[in-house]
Amino acid sequence: MTDIDPLVLFMPSGKRGRFPTGTTVIEAARQLGVYVESVCGGRATCGRCQIEVQEGHFAKHGITSSNDHISAPGPKEKRYAEVRTLPEGRRLSCSATIEGDLVVDVPQDAVVNAQVVRKAASDRVIERNPAVHLCYVEVDEPDMHKPLGDLDRMKVMLEKDWGYTDLQLDPYLLPQAQKILRKGNWTVTAAIHRDSETSRPTIVALWPGLHNEAYGIACDIGSTTIAMHLVSLLSGRIVASSGASNPQIRFGEDLMSRVSYVMMNPDGREAMTKAVRHAVSDLVDLVCASGGVARSDILDSVFVANPIMHHLFLGIDPTELGQAPFALAVSGAISCKASDIELSLNPGARTYLLPCIAGHVGADAAGATLAEGPHRQDKMMLMVDVGTNAEIVLGNRERTVAASSPTGPAFEGAEISCGQRAAPGAIERVRIDATTLEPRFKVIGVEQWSDEEGFTEAAEKTGITGICGSAIIEVVAEMYLSGVISTDGVVDGGMAAKSPRILSTGRTFSYLLHEGAQKITVTQNDVRAIQLAKAALYAGIKLLMEKLGVETVDTIRFAGAFGSFIDPKYAMVLGLIPDCDLAEVKAVGNAAGTGALMALLNRGHRREIEETVTRIEKIETALEPHFQQLFIDAMALPNKVDPFPKLAAVVTLPERKVLSDGDGEGRRRRRSRE
Repeated sequence: MTDIDPLVLFMPSGKRGRFPTGTTVIEAARQLGVYVESVCGGRATCGRCQIEVQEGHFAKHGITSSNDHISAPGPKEKRYAEVRTLPEGRRLSCSATIEGDLVVDVPQDAVVNAQVVRKAASDRVIERNPAVHLCYVEVDEPDMHKPLGDLDRMKVMLEKDWGYTDLQLDPYLLPQAQKILRKGNWTVTAAIHRDSETSRPTIVALWPGLHNEAYGIACDIGSTTIAMHLVSLLSGRIVASSGASNPQIRFGEDLMSRVSYVMMNPDGREAMTKAVRHAVSDLVDLVCASGGVARSDILDSVFVANPIMHHLFLGIDPTELGQAPFALAVSGAISCKASDIELSLNPGARTYLLPCIAGHVGADAAGATLAEGPHRQDKMMLMVDVGTNAEIVLGNRERTVAASSPTGPAFEGAEISCGQRAAPGAIERVRIDATTLEPRFKVIGVEQWSDEEGFTEAAEKTGITGICGSAIIEVVAEMYLSGVISTDGVVDGGMAAKSPRILSTGRTFSYLLHEGAQKITVTQNDVRAIQLAKAALYAGIKLLMEKLGVETVDTIRFAGAFGSFIDPKYAMVLGLIPDCDLAEVKAVGNAAGTGALMALLNRGHRREIEETVTRIEKIETALEPHFQQLFIDAMALPNKVDPFPKLAAVVTLPERKVLSDGDGEGRRRRRSRE
């Protein structure tokens, strides 16, 4: 009877295979294509290759795993545990050998001498396989009888110990290499960059002796905000996070105004490129200071951005994106040296920008797509990034479509009379009593609601200064639910007899939300601005649904910072999104930034999104003749023609009430059941 080799299952990848007894765990992982970090090349000195053995019977996989099925710690492992400490239950996969069936967990957060995590960007597990790998080697000393150059002998050892062939050296290292080798007494750690299996590996950094850490940055350049994470490439830990306003706002509030600035000013492009690069550099300083990391230890960087921000960051004139046919200068992924875009990191650091999907559906939408994976779903997923230009992706593993919709800055408060950005003092939540029309609200920076004890005293510190985006959606939706506005969005002047909060403002009426040092009202023009913005978004979504031939969506994801604060119920009452089970509507935060993080930590994700983007069908809403009718229908609350049965099951929608702007006294022309 032939003995069967032990079966080893690696988690979280799920890859499995049989290996002869005595095979090191790291060798088994490499044969299966499971990424396990190692810097020292199996010398048990770096501690990066930690694994955990899972105990018990795993019926699903047909494996009984036990710590008895792995070799006992040897001298090297014991020495490491004494000198550097090894967490309980952890083993070094370069020393531990397979003695029986195993379920092996490769911790995605294994850290050696790591900085404390300051802020988590995402709680998801991202399997690591970065483009940069640290390799420690011991190089033969010079020999007069073997006149091979110092660097060439180093390459020989990198091929022998790590399997890298056809290595090239970043030119900036040529004058430094000999000093580094001698300083390390002929031991050196090389950082090798290899973006894909077919690309030529490049030595991008060298350190004398054992160097045990390398970092990368993942950055989302938004039109309003720039967000950055500093990440350990070896452990996947987010060491520090920071964000800042995009300084390009001074050139224009929205994207088209910035394109106009470039067109009208000869040095406009250069000024905006300089501004955004300077802001990115300042954020690098902030995250490095917060994490206690030197810029020279940052070896890789990944960026996402909408098309105009993408072009300006790269120094490309975005003028063509301001006019049909909205041609991108480049749509594919960009790989270059960080120094090529004036980003001062390690001199050999690389930069990768995710591909753009279309003229106004950018690398940020590609990042969000990578993070949320509509192309990996059986369900019909709608992903919406709400901003001045909403980006919409709809589909499943069979077919995916994308479009952009010009919502304008209303959702961010720019076109609202008392609107402001989310900051202390801004109203962020609103509820209106349907009987009395009295409001209660919550203010950023104050724990209590406005009708709770202690609110007045707490609000004195922040003031009550305006309405931010999430509250704008809620207050208009609440005004509709309480009958203050009609289905067509007209403020009902007839309600003035019911409540002094309905104020006459000439031919139209407004709603008084707060009477104080700052009088905060919601005017008829405010409601119209929200209607126009939400109608543009909904019409874009509906157009994509028609393209796919679907009448409903199964699940909805709100991406972006603004999307994180939208209450799904009120978004649906407003008619911002189509009818859907509210339990399936979720905010996913900065999904674009998460996509950048995934591409930073795993080069396989770069190939995934590059291939996915080629299969996403791009729909240009401006060229679709049916868009206008969809837009008109979407001006009504929630919608003139589309039913919302799932919403109606959890929210009592008012009777349909239609007024005109001239119906100052609130004459009711037509009633029907919503």
